[in-house]
Amino acid sequence: MTDHQLPASGSRWRRRGRTVGFAANTTVAWLFALVFSFPLIWTFFTALKPGNEVFGAQISFIGSKVLWSNFVDAWTEVDFGRLLVNSLVVAAISTVLTLIVATLTAFAFARLRFPGRSAIFLLFVITLTLPSEVAVVPLFLGFDQAGLADTWFALIIPGLFGAFGAFLLRQFMLQIPGELEEAARLDGASTWRLLISVIVPLVRPALSVLAIFAFLGSWNSFLWPLIILNSSDKWTIPIGIAGFTTQTGTQWELLMAACVMTIAPVVVVVVFAQRQLVAAIGAGAFGGR
Repeated sequence: MTDHQLPASGSRWRRRGRTVGFAANTTVAWLFALVFSFPLIWTFFTALKPGNEVFGAQISFIGSKVLWSNFVDAWTEVDFGRLLVNSLVVAAISTVLTLIVATLTAFAFARLRFPGRSAIFLLFVITLTLPSEVAVVPLFLGFDQAGLADTWFALIIPGLFGAFGAFLLRQFMLQIPGELEEAARLDGASTWRLLISVIVPLVRPALSVLAIFAFLGSWNSFLWPLIILNSSDKWTIPIGIAGFTTQTGTQWELLMAACVMTIAPVVVVVVFAQRQLVAAIGAGAFGGR
């Protein structure tokens, strides 16, 4: 074998190794995807079964009948259309307000200078270690005494001041070079102009990530809406679909159909926001200095 043949042979082996590595990574990724999506697949097929076959002696994806009518029954049983509208309105308002509050809070902790900033931020972050159930009773008593119980105001407000969003955006804002801020100041930009015209456009990927988490958090919230809301016309989906469980038992096929319809909007949001999520991870939304 001549000397000029050795590099060519090594290059072939490297290409072959990369191909094998790519195939192995793809296979592992598909296996993980299958494992994590299995509950969703099982939920969908359970929603199509007759009620007496959900817990049959034999485990099977497909029942003796494929009942698409279960979705219609689930929709009408709990007035799912109203629940869907309520959840969309509450989630949309919560997401927008969360982005505003978190952006202002993160900007203050990342770019402004004031006494005790680090200590206050540390206390703020420590609240992440506290379970949300700790604040349920004090919040309910406060809203009840203020006459705000059973209102969407009381439902939305407590979720706006969590430390996660502010922490996420702060870490991203810390990566913005100080020279940009100095240049904006030299051009006569006020603090508000600096935030709106310089900082916010640069943290859009992180804002997209926070919007997804805020939407999902509001959409899936169950305990606080269950406690603060009494009127059925204000209920959101998690409370409404609990109506399939009564003292006489659970209508599992209708419950699974309602779960599938509940998951569908979330899947749409994540699919459309996937590019922004990847961009945020690549840009360092989960890092910081």
